[in-house]
Amino acid sequence: MMLGAAPFGMIFGTLAAPSGLSAAGALGMSAIVFAGSSQFIALSLITGKASLVVIMLTTLVVNLRHALYSASLLPHVAGLSQGWRAMLAFWLTDETFAVVLQRYGTEDGAPHKHWYQLGSSLSMYMNWFLWTSTGVVLGQTVPQLQHLGLEFAMAATFTGIVVPLLRTRPMLGAALVAAAVALLCRNLPYKLGLMLATFAGVAAGMTLEGRKEAP
Repeated sequence: MMLGAAPFGMIFGTLAAPSGLSAAGALGMSAIVFAGSSQFIALSLITGKASLVVIMLTTLVVNLRHALYSASLLPHVAGLSQGWRAMLAFWLTDETFAVVLQRYGTEDGAPHKHWYQLGSSLSMYMNWFLWTSTGVVLGQTVPQLQHLGLEFAMAATFTGIVVPLLRTRPMLGAALVAAAVALLCRNLPYKLGLMLATFAGVAAGMTLEGRKEAP
């Protein structure tokens, strides 16, 4: 997953200058925001001279999926201090969620699995910042780097995250419905199609789960 995120981070770094964002701004965004999809969307909105309110609301919509991640992980971290939960929440990403959900679900009696989540989070964080820095440097020396098709690696990474988790019919149904709605609604403004896809996927999964449990 770190290898898959590498070209994604590098492309973000290369796009900073053409969008009007300074090198320091790009590095600061990766250090403070640390959300690849939202960072790319913010860059496109900055390029289009969007207002600060529009940028904030749009990135909020895109990142609302993390509320679902947090709800899934809450039973495993509920006993931690508020400081621990805040720290883990800041560094929570799609990749970290995928690996730690499996780790938390392993019933081996290990009492400190939150350290595993912290290790995953820090690894992804440093990896993302490193490749953003590399992209900032290369963007000034290798023109048109963003057109080499490197973003395919991120699509492959997300495929690798999702597919192993689709173990039941409700999970598969939720994924298929969410994918269909996201495709149909891809042209809605402010990435609202992502939220519709999320709600549709959750509804489909709950419906199929209810049918499975019905006598």
